[in-house]
Amino acid sequence: MHSDRAVLEGAIERGEREGGSVEFKERLTRDLHSTDGRLESLAAQLRHRVLSGDGEATYVVGVTDEGTIAGIDPDAFSESMDVLSLLAEEAGAHIADVETWGVDSAGNAIRGQTGQRGIVGVATIREGAVLEDDEHIVIGTAGHVDHGKSTLVGSLVTGQPDDGQGGTRSFLDVQPHEVERGLSADLSYGVYGFDDDGPVRMDNPDRKTDRARVVEEADRLVSFVDTVGHEPWLRTTIRGLVGQKLDYGLLTVAADDGPTKTTREHLGILLATDLPTIVAITKTDLVDDERVAAVEREVEGLLRDVEKTPLAVDRHGVEAAVEEISETVVPVVRTSAVTLDGLDTLDELFERLPKTGGDETAQFRMYVDRSYNVTGVGAVASGTINAGRVEAGEELLLGPMADGSFREVEARSIEMHYHRVEEARAGRIVGIALKGVEQQDVERGTVLLPREADPQPVREFEAEVMVLNHPTRIGEGYEPVVHLETISEAAAFYPEGGQLLPGDSGRARVRFKFRPYLVEEGQRFVFREGRSKGVGTVTDVTGVE
Repeated sequence: MHSDRAVLEGAIERGEREGGSVEFKERLTRDLHSTDGRLESLAAQLRHRVLSGDGEATYVVGVTDEGTIAGIDPDAFSESMDVLSLLAEEAGAHIADVETWGVDSAGNAIRGQTGQRGIVGVATIREGAVLEDDEHIVIGTAGHVDHGKSTLVGSLVTGQPDDGQGGTRSFLDVQPHEVERGLSADLSYGVYGFDDDGPVRMDNPDRKTDRARVVEEADRLVSFVDTVGHEPWLRTTIRGLVGQKLDYGLLTVAADDGPTKTTREHLGILLATDLPTIVAITKTDLVDDERVAAVEREVEGLLRDVEKTPLAVDRHGVEAAVEEISETVVPVVRTSAVTLDGLDTLDELFERLPKTGGDETAQFRMYVDRSYNVTGVGAVASGTINAGRVEAGEELLLGPMADGSFREVEARSIEMHYHRVEEARAGRIVGIALKGVEQQDVERGTVLLPREADPQPVREFEAEVMVLNHPTRIGEGYEPVVHLETISEAAAFYPEGGQLLPGDSGRARVRFKFRPYLVEEGQRFVFREGRSKGVGTVTDVTGVE
């Protein structure tokens, strides 16, 4: 508690000592501070403070003009941040970071909480307008545990070789502090990018400011949605691969182990959802060339078994891989995170591959994957934008709720990898701070849509399904979990003709067991119950009963 207060008091003392770049405000209100004349005056003041601080200023909100900690309620703090964002925009700057402390009855400050006397916050304002959204592709990773999936991505985003013990994997582990602000939308556990000079990588992925720097500097971003390699968590893997609007899949196969049952499971999910996929043979430093070639042949045979065409990038080149990759052609790359062999090939692929996920011209739609409550900000919905684009300040609908209704909300602000953007387009991983709703109502599987949309919640739908694996037959009332977009819900299946056998394809009526969702014709889904798995496509929406 004392160290938390020390950080806050340090900002206050710096303001009292330096004056120029630090401003104290008890609160900011729309009625008083965002009127035309007042807004221009305050924006000029903010601009002066940013220039005085060599491009950065600090606003301490919830303290008196003298720097005494007062505390204000969360709604007042949220309004203050909204007004401060307007001031910053007017001054050609943006809010780069916000830290909050709760203030208890004794005046003690506790980081990230709400105290009896409310909260106080420190906002960092930086020169430069809010970023415009750049080109951005999203890669979903999969592979058996210990096949080097996270280690490979860790080396890609940092450019650092692994120590042979999976050290770079730690860059992708999600820690509680990473989601403290919520707006990070850290569904993807790694990000890097490219500019005219080549790759833009993270120096220290544990620093959110370093991730924000990559977003700011890169002309093209590559985000990774890292999934779980353990068989018991296959449901989480399905959620990562089906629930995000991915552009490509990246499946890892270790050269010292070769394809496993889990490899086949993950490959089946990737290809069943028609996701263009790259296979990376990892850990080539651990075995000789003969073993690498043997594993590559195993992978090629596995792909041919499911009617896919392997393309060895070592033999055919990156140009061929970029031109040929598709739902049927799968490039195969040899890599080592220890020697960095093959990582330049992946760099070139990721720099050149076209975006495939999401239609930027369609109506905005984002299925919520996770939600957070951020002190002083409120509810934050994170996920990957399925279609269209969204702007900060836009009025939206959220739902369906359990009763089928939709809630009117406002997109207070938008962030990608800890960096605020004015708008975001289809295929981008974002966190959207929402006004007008409580965090507990922002559930996984709900959808954000424009206010003018006319969504029809669905409890039942018709689908064309294929049974990939099942010990017996699928009969009337079979209840697997359906994974559709970010929806993961038990549903009852009623096959046409009464049953489906392993390997069969056919039509089925599917009914969600507990509540309605937004489901549309053409959406792909995966269903799973125990060791039984299948895929399907929505063919007809019958609506809520």
